[in-house]
Amino acid sequence: MEKLLKWITDELVAKATIESIDPKEPVKVRSVPKPWKVLGTGNYAAVFYHPEAPDYAVKVYAPGRPGLTEEAEVYRRLGRHPAFSECYYIGSDFLVLKRLRGVTFYDSMKRGILITEQAIEDIDSALNYARSMGLHPHDVHAKNVMIQDSRGLIVDISDFLKEEDCIMWEDYKTAYYRLYRPVASRWRFPVPRLVLETVRRGYRLWRKWKK
Repeated sequence: MEKLLKWITDELVAKATIESIDPKEPVKVRSVPKPWKVLGTGNYAAVFYHPEAPDYAVKVYAPGRPGLTEEAEVYRRLGRHPAFSECYYIGSDFLVLKRLRGVTFYDSMKRGILITEQAIEDIDSALNYARSMGLHPHDVHAKNVMIQDSRGLIVDISDFLKEEDCIMWEDYKTAYYRLYRPVASRWRFPVPRLVLETVRRGYRLWRKWKK
């Protein structure tokens, strides 16, 4: 861990360029020092890994974006659970996490990989566990959940301290059982990114209108 922390502070945090242009859209990673690789981006931060420490994920918050302290508290409450990552270290602007390996539901649909009902049930169970720990699952959608060996994982828990209701996961489950599962049980095909992004933005407008 000591060597990894030195790589993070001397290389990643010092030289990576991360910008938050729109708080409702993922941050932009403009530059990454070698040999670091980008694992993904969210609305607050970008996640990286080092090839010599592949079991760790480093989440670096974009300048000016809040939430690191709150996310660390969520991990503290969750402890160890098979569907969630774990936090190993808290820095001033980064977290060192256990790396989860899998494919997001979003990328599964894009690549034509079957999203199993077991994965849906795993995520439901994990969210109930989070509620039992005094948390409020929020912003759980196709880009924030993964499937690995047919089992479900939850990647992003950064908003689990928010107390307002969030029905995104329930809406996704409704679409899964009414639309995705009947079709995927007969045919499996990749969904173009343009279609997925159109649906994502359309859903956001629908939710805004529904309020």
